[in-house]
Amino acid sequence: MAVTALSGNELAERLQQSLPDSLEEWDDSAVCVMAPRVAEVARFLHDDSFLDFQFLSSISAVDFIEYFAVVYHLTSLRQQHTAIVKARVYGREAPSLPSVYQVWRGADFQEREIWDLMGVRFEGHPNMKRIMLWEGFQGHPLRKDYL
Repeated sequence: MAVTALSGNELAERLQQSLPDSLEEWDDSAVCVMAPRVAEVARFLHDDSFLDFQFLSSISAVDFIEYFAVVYHLTSLRQQHTAIVKARVYGREAPSLPSVYQVWRGADFQEREIWDLMGVRFEGHPNMKRIMLWEGFQGHPLRKDYL
């Protein structure tokens, strides 16, 4: 059986049924969820028997200057499908997002890496400290405004 990618439209339909008002937008490839609802959406994606996203493949972040996009790549090994979920985090002073560590333990180091290199803090993470750079390092070197 081949692994298929769920379209953003399919995922949005499922999310709108169970978590209305959790989506910002969607397209063919991904859904963008409201940043404060990330942990709630993650729990649903994990626990829903049709979606069954038990595996968090990766989390990354992109600095678009106006906002940070945090991108989650999810896989269901049982259902043999994948999905992409995004959240936009606005503000450069103290950007933050709920942690998905309680849903997928694999988020531990990935959220810490994003905090360390991009400066996006994950609220509720049990050990939000630098992982690549030393404590006391000034700034977040993957930001576009880092000198």
